[in-house]
Amino acid sequence: MSAAALFWDITPYVTIAILLVGSWWRYRYDKFGWTTRSSQLYESRLLRIGSPLFHFGILVVIFGHVIGLLIPQSWTSALGLSQTGYHIQAVTLGSIAGIATLGGAAILLYRRRTKGPVFMATTKNDKLMYAVLILAIVAGLATTLLGSGVIGEEHNYRETVSVWFRSIFVLQPDGEAMAQAPLSFQIHAVIGMALFALWPFTRLVHAFSAPFGYLFRPYIVYRSRDTARPGEPVGSRPHRRGW
Repeated sequence: MSAAALFWDITPYVTIAILLVGSWWRYRYDKFGWTTRSSQLYESRLLRIGSPLFHFGILVVIFGHVIGLLIPQSWTSALGLSQTGYHIQAVTLGSIAGIATLGGAAILLYRRRTKGPVFMATTKNDKLMYAVLILAIVAGLATTLLGSGVIGEEHNYRETVSVWFRSIFVLQPDGEAMAQAPLSFQIHAVIGMALFALWPFTRLVHAFSAPFGYLFRPYIVYRSRDTARPGEPVGSRPHRRGW
């Protein structure tokens, strides 16, 4: 077995161990720090633009990775989707989602660097996380362009990267498959694993606390305080029509 194949056999399990143990440790000993440390009170205009752009973009990126890495090529072919059709939709949607994610992240970084109170609330871990996150997005976009044939030779990653990725979870790692992938895919995978290793120690842990309870909780009604005029009983003033 080559050294490259051995690297791709071992490193994913080291990353998973750090992610799981680190998340347990963070929740056990830093439960009150398990948060995004929201900075909306400091600045909201740029946040209203950058945050939805980033989050919706990253959701599409994740969905695309799930389809490309977990679903075998034989399954999509059985459904009547040719490799050419899959390739076109993957490159198109992947590029749009990647650019949206990168644009949203750029706005959030600009906001964090130029708004004093927001910058003061940024930790060293946050700075490292943002750097690795941006590298992962840029590497993903570069891989999409380089591996799609738009720039350079086309590479069907479902015959190498996807095979390696699925082999990890059945405890039969196939590092040789990943070692045969182009360098751009390998760089993207290494940066991705570094991001997951950092995950438990940064604000990214909030992704493990999706607010599903919001879908089922009762409505919360907010009312402004009734300021009656002198001599008027409280609650007697007429209310303006709303929507």
